[in-house]
Amino acid sequence: MNNTVELNEVETARKLAADADRVVVKAGTNSLTDDQSKLDDEKLDKLVDDIHDLHESDTDVLLVSSGAIGAGKGRIDFSSETVEKSQALSTVGQSHLMRRYTESFERYDRKIAQILITQSDLENPDRFTNFTNTIETLLEWGIVPIINENDAVTTEEIRIGDNDMLSSSIALGTNVDLLVTLTDVGGVYAENPKRNPDAERIEAVGENYDEVEQLIDESASSTFGGIQTKVSGARSVSEHGVPAIIAESTEENILEKIDAGKPVGTIFVPTNGVNDD
Repeated sequence: MNNTVELNEVETARKLAADADRVVVKAGTNSLTDDQSKLDDEKLDKLVDDIHDLHESDTDVLLVSSGAIGAGKGRIDFSSETVEKSQALSTVGQSHLMRRYTESFERYDRKIAQILITQSDLENPDRFTNFTNTIETLLEWGIVPIINENDAVTTEEIRIGDNDMLSSSIALGTNVDLLVTLTDVGGVYAENPKRNPDAERIEAVGENYDEVEQLIDESASSTFGGIQTKVSGARSVSEHGVPAIIAESTEENILEKIDAGKPVGTIFVPTNGVNDD
């Protein structure tokens, strides 16, 4: 599988990722919560540490963060058997999540801002313009935009997307140079790694996308199906000339390694509009 993408294409994509001046980092729920689906302070602090590594190299970071529902569960110890309960839990958890982000980023004397949006906000030209203007101003001020789906007023994303497609739309709409999706597995695999610990990690995805998509469709389950939207979001970005990486959030210094051009996770090689100079 790894040999189906030319080595020089992979190396070029890694260099593009390393040279990125603006990055969208998407952190999934499992990258922020524990085994009981409650907000994990250590995981959140590690994420902030990793983002600080990018800031140290003068990289702008837009953080798309899941985790509000999990944070809500931790606050009131209530399960979410229905979409309606999940929406209510998200309203409880969002303020707690942002409080923890505020505390964690303050360790680096960095301020944050909260933006709650829906996919329809990105599809409406006027609202999207307002969104991008806000993003640009925050970045000029050195403030980290933390973006989350407005779960209180949406339902489809709770069932399926979990911010994956949202992060790719934001990456394309705000002219970023790289999309990094952090999850609880080490990338994209030929088989479900939660079922088969010896599953082969796919190092790069490019023209072999259809083959990879078929493998994902065959291996995805109700507990692993989220990889499908992550792959779809990464592919959408790469088709517009922007590299994307799916990697494991718990890997040490994961964003610093990407910034150094090291091979981590699965990289999606841009398939259109790339200048090799």
